[in-house]
Amino acid sequence: VVDVVEGCRLPVLRKNQENEDEWPLAEILSVKEIPGRKLYYVHYIDFNKRLDEWVTPDRLDMKKLQFPKKEAKTPTKNGLPGSRPSSPESEVRKSLDLNLQTATAPSRGKTLPTPKRKAESVSLATQVSPATPVPSLPGLAEASQASVYPAVRDTNTFNLKSNARDDHEQLTSLTTNGTARRPMPNQPGRKRKQPPNCGGTDEIIKVFQYNNSPRCANVYLQPGEDSQDSSDGIPSTPRMTGSLVSDRSHDDIVTRMKNIDCIELGRHRLKPWYFSPYPQELTTLPILYLCEFCLKYLKSLKCLQRTCRHILFSSSLIQTKCNLRHPPGNEIYRKGTISFFEIDGRKNKTYSQNLCLLAKCFLDHKTLYYDTDPFLFYVMTEYDAKGFHIVGYFSKEKESTEDYNVACILTLPPYQRRGYGKLLIEFSYELSKVEGKTGTPEKPLSDLGLLSYRSYWSQTILEILMDLKPDNGERPQITINDISEITSVKKEDVISTLQYLNLINYYKGQYILTLSEDIVEGHERAMQKRHLRIDSKCLHFTPKDWSKRGKW
Repeated sequence: VVDVVEGCRLPVLRKNQENEDEWPLAEILSVKEIPGRKLYYVHYIDFNKRLDEWVTPDRLDMKKLQFPKKEAKTPTKNGLPGSRPSSPESEVRKSLDLNLQTATAPSRGKTLPTPKRKAESVSLATQVSPATPVPSLPGLAEASQASVYPAVRDTNTFNLKSNARDDHEQLTSLTTNGTARRPMPNQPGRKRKQPPNCGGTDEIIKVFQYNNSPRCANVYLQPGEDSQDSSDGIPSTPRMTGSLVSDRSHDDIVTRMKNIDCIELGRHRLKPWYFSPYPQELTTLPILYLCEFCLKYLKSLKCLQRTCRHILFSSSLIQTKCNLRHPPGNEIYRKGTISFFEIDGRKNKTYSQNLCLLAKCFLDHKTLYYDTDPFLFYVMTEYDAKGFHIVGYFSKEKESTEDYNVACILTLPPYQRRGYGKLLIEFSYELSKVEGKTGTPEKPLSDLGLLSYRSYWSQTILEILMDLKPDNGERPQITINDISEITSVKKEDVISTLQYLNLINYYKGQYILTLSEDIVEGHERAMQKRHLRIDSKCLHFTPKDWSKRGKW
């Protein structure tokens, strides 16, 4: 009998979205024994970690078992075990002596063939022109966007003038999630024809014009008036040391596995997706109970009822420690049943830490910091007779040197796919408008976060373009800077969205945006389904100058 150990890989039976059987390759992360059988914790290769699960032996395909590779041994001297490896200096000295000997000694036997050099790979940044759309992510991203926007069609690519080659490389180094790809140096000997009258990234598009057809429009943009951030067109590589970005180099077998089976939060029971550092003694419980107003975690329902008064309204003899029926902090927005509360991570440290612990169950790409002082938390709630129930939240740094207006963003699973995610994103940009800044979410984005942001950017930009009308019989004009100022969306996010939608084309010496009938109809259908919107009149928010440490 073959013993399956941690690190083995083999196909595992699971159900796909169509409820059909499939056998994807999976890695065994842990093995545990319960009375009568073994259970294996598996991670499906090339699948998101939230699909990891415990499986029984009958779901394993033992015929295709792959054992883990043995780790490389410590380097030895002359291949003898136990010998210390030679120092680099002695190796260099030996090689020099050997070269001198072989240079003077006659050659014997056959000569060794010269190894062929591998062809150097050419970066995409040196091959694709700014008119070429950035390819969308496969799989989930395409499937989720297909219902809103039509499939991207192939278009002809165009090159920039030679004096704008640097700007061309900067623009094409943008990826779909707004991060930067390192441009490779141009290959020697490559010559390309360049279109005339074409400048850098600020001259992507010129002048807005409608065709005779009411359903199809050509959009031209003028170059931006100010080039204040010439380097702004290139998003910097996501930093991995600050804020809440997770450093993946510290992953181990413990943090790769879900440690909480189930969370009861108010009237909802949630199945966590990822590891969250709750106290070790709580990870063995079948259900972890959270107060939905203060987010305190307790091991049993009786403890929760004894601690939080609002769990049992009928008893007046309960010793009360928590009287909250809404998140702490200031309510800065209310319309209908939707409210937003602003929470200072320094003034409400316990609540902020509990919120981070809960969010970590559903965010894999962010890490958890108990130092919540540098952050503000904006919690969205839904109101009913029992109180303000948490729907989702986003956090942001009080001071961000990279113009980040969101650090973490999450809609709890019971409220997903109902428009709350876009409402959170819209609210974050509404705050940026009040602050008079352009903002962008902290990278990297999760797969679901990227889908939500890309959809929001697309709808927001198309809404502006379709509302433009001719002025005195002339073509209406708009710049990328104008779009950025109107929406508070950073310029590189505007450019990457236009590329994703495949709107940028080159026509008669200038770059244009072409709105096809499919794009227009898809946008109208999407906006009809979008019922939740932020009303700026209901926002009561005064930005603070956090550069003064005394205000922390």
